[in-house]
Amino acid sequence: MTSVNAPGVAAWRDTSRTVGERVESLLAELTLEEKAAQLGSAWVQTGDPGGVAPLQDLFTTSERLEDRLAHGLGHLTRVYGTAPVTPAEGAERLRSLQRLVIDANRLGIPAIAHEECLTGFATHGATAYPTPLAWAATFDPGLIERMAAAIGADLRAAGVHQGLSPVLDVVRDYRWGRVEETLGEDPYLVGQLGAAYVRGLEGAGIVATLKHFAGYAASRAARNHAPVSIGPRELADVILPPFETALREGGARSVMNSYTDLDGVPVGASAHLLRGLLREEWGFEGTVVSDYWAIPFLASMHGVAEDVAGAGAVALRAGIDVELPETVSYGDHLVAQVRAGLIDETLLDESVRRVLRQKIELGLLDAPYDVPEDADRLELDGPRNRALARSVAERSIVLLHNPAGVLPVDPGTTARIAVVGPCPGDPRTLLGCYAFPNHVLDRYPEHGMGLPIRSVGECLAAEFPEAELRHAAGADVLGGDASGIPAAAALAAESDLALLFVGDRAGLFGGGSSGEGCDAADLRLPGLQPELVEAVLATGTPVVLVVVSGRPYALGAYKDRVAAAVQAFLPGVEGGAALAGVLSGRVNPSGRLPVQIPASPAINPSTYLQPPLGRRADGITVLDPTPAFAFGHGLSYAPVEYVALATDRAECATDGVVEVTVTVRNAGDRPAEEVVQLYASDPVAQVARPAVQLVGFARVPLEPGRTRAVTFEVPADAFSYTGVDLRRVVEPGTVTLAAGPSADEPPLRADLRLTGEPVILGHARRLTTPARLGEW
Repeated sequence: MTSVNAPGVAAWRDTSRTVGERVESLLAELTLEEKAAQLGSAWVQTGDPGGVAPLQDLFTTSERLEDRLAHGLGHLTRVYGTAPVTPAEGAERLRSLQRLVIDANRLGIPAIAHEECLTGFATHGATAYPTPLAWAATFDPGLIERMAAAIGADLRAAGVHQGLSPVLDVVRDYRWGRVEETLGEDPYLVGQLGAAYVRGLEGAGIVATLKHFAGYAASRAARNHAPVSIGPRELADVILPPFETALREGGARSVMNSYTDLDGVPVGASAHLLRGLLREEWGFEGTVVSDYWAIPFLASMHGVAEDVAGAGAVALRAGIDVELPETVSYGDHLVAQVRAGLIDETLLDESVRRVLRQKIELGLLDAPYDVPEDADRLELDGPRNRALARSVAERSIVLLHNPAGVLPVDPGTTARIAVVGPCPGDPRTLLGCYAFPNHVLDRYPEHGMGLPIRSVGECLAAEFPEAELRHAAGADVLGGDASGIPAAAALAAESDLALLFVGDRAGLFGGGSSGEGCDAADLRLPGLQPELVEAVLATGTPVVLVVVSGRPYALGAYKDRVAAAVQAFLPGVEGGAALAGVLSGRVNPSGRLPVQIPASPAINPSTYLQPPLGRRADGITVLDPTPAFAFGHGLSYAPVEYVALATDRAECATDGVVEVTVTVRNAGDRPAEEVVQLYASDPVAQVARPAVQLVGFARVPLEPGRTRAVTFEVPADAFSYTGVDLRRVVEPGTVTLAAGPSADEPPLRADLRLTGEPVILGHARRLTTPARLGEW
C-alpha cells in the first residue's frame, strides 16, 4: 500500500512512510552539491583548539562557517568537547550551530552531532569513567553495558547523536601508546565487552562507532600511525572478530577506518576491507566515517593520491561515507570529480543514502528539529554516574601478589604508613588520555580538573583515619629530577609500611607517558620511577607496590621483593576511593588482567596468544618470554578452589554445542566473586594454533564456604580458525578444554572429541559462549 503525504508535508518528512521511502524521496530532491555536502563535516573550534587530533593545524580552515553551509552539512564535530563549556553553554552553542545549518540549506536538513565518549562524555564537568582497559579488567559485560547506557543517555539529552567509541583494537604490543583505550589482548574478551558497550550506547539512541577498523594496534614497533605487517590469518583470527561481534551482537551503526596501512594498502583506500568484507561479507548497512584527517592523509602520509581531491576520490571508491572532522577532500572536490566523469554519481548516492537513513532514524528530519530544551540543565556528574564509575573502578582493580597476606591493611590501624610516589597527590594520574581533564583542560589550567576528583592521598586519609600517613612524591612520572628520591626512601625507612604508587600520567602526542601518540621504547616504568622503586625497596620496609597505569609495565624485577602488588588501569574519578577500599579490604578485589604483566622491560612477550613455539625458552633462546603475571590473573582476599570440570558428552559434532560445567568453591571466610575462565587448546591442526585461547568466562558470586557451578554452552564454532586455504574451519579431532583463574596452566582439564566432516563457517557463525550460573 502506497503512503499518502500528509497535507503540506514533504514525503521525506512524513513519519507515516517507511524509512526507505523517506530516504529515496529526499535523495531525489537533492542536487549534486547537496548530496556531497551530506558527506562532509565542520569543526567550529573556539578558544585554543590545541592538539586533540594528529596534525590538526595542517587542515584547519579559516573559511567562515556560514560560507560552508549553503548546500547543507553531514556532521558537526565536537561542539561540547573542544573547549571547556558548561552544559548550558554547550547546548546553546549546539542549538545555534544547528539553526545555522538548518537555515542555510534550502531543505532545512540538520547535521549529526558527534562527540568522543571513550571514558564517558568528553566534555567539561562530565563523569570521567575508568579507561576501557579497566572495563576489560572487570570481565563484566553487564556492568559495562549499564555504564554505556548512562553515557549514551547523557549524550542524547545534550543533543548529541553519535559517539566515537568503542575502540576494538586488539593489543599486540604493550609499548603502543593507546593500549589504555583498548579492551585488552584477547579477541573474545574484546568482542564481548565491546558488544556490551555498543548495546548500552545504541540502546540510549546514540550511534556507536567501532574503531579503528582494522589493525591499528598491530603497528610495527608499536608506533602510532606506523604500517602494519600481519598475515591474513592473524587479521582474520585476532583483529577482525571483535568488530564482527560488536556489529552482529551489539548493533553498532557506524565504523571508523584505521589510519594505518595493511601490507602497503591504507585502510582508507581498501575497498577489499570497507566494501568486500564489511558490507558484502558481513552485511553492514551503517556508515563508515573517516578517522580525523584520514582522507587527506591518503595523499600527505600514504602517497596513494596526488592531492586532497584525489584522496577524496580514492576514499569514496574504497567505501568511506563521511569525512571527519572537516570537509577537506569531499564537498566541492567530489562534485568536480563527478562532473569530470572521474567518479560515478551512484557511488555518491550510496553513501548519501546511508547518512540520510541515520538522520531519519535519529529523528533529525521529523520537523521541527531542535536540541532538547532541557539540555542546558543537565547534570553530567550526578549520583547515577558516580555509582557506576565506582562499580567499574572497584571491579577492575587487580590484586597481583600477596604472598604473606600483608593486604588487606586493617582500616583501624595506627601504623606509620609512608605514601610514596607521584600518583597519590595528582588526581590526573587516575584518568585516561581521552578524559576531558587530560584531553583538553591541560591547555586551560584556570579551569582545574573541571569536576571534583579526590586524589589517592585524600582517599587513603579517609580510609585509614587512625594511621599516621606521611607523603613523599620522590619523583615525577616524567622528567629527570632525582632530588626527591632520598627523602622518599628515608620516609619509607622510618615507617611500618610503604604504599608505593607508580604509573602513568596520560596525555596526547608526547604530553604524557600513556595515550595517543605516547608510545614507549620499552616497558620500564616511566621516568625515574624505577630508581624510586629500588630506593624504597632497599629500605627493608614492607612495600605494597600499586601500579596505576595505561599499559602493563614490567614488574619481574620487583615481584619477589614486594610484600604485595596491585594493578589499576587508570580507574577514573572514583579510582582513588576504589584503590583505598581494596587496600583496606572494604573492597574484595575481583579484577582480572586483560593483558599480561611482562617480566622484562626489553623482552616484549607479545601477548598470551602464542603457539607453543612462541612460549618456549629452554634450549632455544636465552630470552625468556614468560610474563610476570599471566593473562586473566587476579587474586582475592578469599581463596577460591577449582573443584571439577565436566562435559555433557565426550564427543561433539563439528556443527554442535557442548555444555561444560565448572565447579568452584569459596574456601575463605568472606564473600568472593570469582571470574571463571574457560580456555581451549587445539594440539593438532592445519596451522600453528595458540597454546591456549579464551572461549568463555563468567563472574561467579560465592558466599564463604559455598560451592557453585557455572555451565558454558560452547559452540563448536568457538574452536574454529582460519585454515591453510584462508577459510574458517571447524575440524574433526581432539580439543582440550581447561578452566581456571588465568591462562597460566588452568588446573581443570577435559578432552573433547569433535566428530563429523569439517565445517566451513561463514558470517553466520556463533560468536558467543553463553554461561549460566547454578543455584546457591
